[in-house]
Amino acid sequence: MSLVQLQNIIKIYEDKNKVPVQALNQVNLEVEDGEFSAVAGPSGSGKTTLLNIIGGLDQPTSGSVEVAGRNLTQLNRNELADFRLQNLGFIFQAYNLIPVLTAEENAEFMLLLQGVSTEERHERVKQEFLELGIEASLLARRPNELSGGQQQRVAVARALVSNPKLILADEPTANLDSKTGSTLLDKMKEMNEKKGVTFIFSTHDPMVMERARRLISLRDGQIMDDKNNR
Repeated sequence: MSLVQLQNIIKIYEDKNKVPVQALNQVNLEVEDGEFSAVAGPSGSGKTTLLNIIGGLDQPTSGSVEVAGRNLTQLNRNELADFRLQNLGFIFQAYNLIPVLTAEENAEFMLLLQGVSTEERHERVKQEFLELGIEASLLARRPNELSGGQQQRVAVARALVSNPKLILADEPTANLDSKTGSTLLDKMKEMNEKKGVTFIFSTHDPMVMERARRLISLRDGQIMDDKNNR
């Protein structure tokens, strides 16, 4: 069974003038376990909306959303929050680190919510930081004391450390220079290959598209092309 299965997804928003805007139009998509996929398209094509619906952060106007065998459209807010906690990792363009927490505390946050012991949290974060090339000297720093690349590495560590089935990465290289972005993408691909974590990116970055093994092209809320890169 597919890890992600979307059927006939329609999403309609209202703009500030209460005019309906169709963000997604009859989207059908299946993603298998272990994929390293990118959803590509110009700004306004529906990429972020699609990822938010897969992640249960937004609900479709109509259609079915199944992730890891659960129909997300049938879950209430608390059930969705618990599902995300146990199954999903998120990497956001703006990092979304908690300003008052240190890098280590940010990375531990999901494990804390999951009830993992202090000792195990420290050990798992330490190992994740090591694999992502985050220096030990950065553990006690807060987000405003880190560079953009360092913050994004911490955000990736936070997403990976809870061993989720699926990681959704929304424009994760948009605020990074090309060298930092390339290094981080290589690390994520390595995690995909070593740990079998499924990744779905939204992007218009050629570096992400080149590394993705599957490229899904979105335009005006519709899938225009879906091909394997290799």
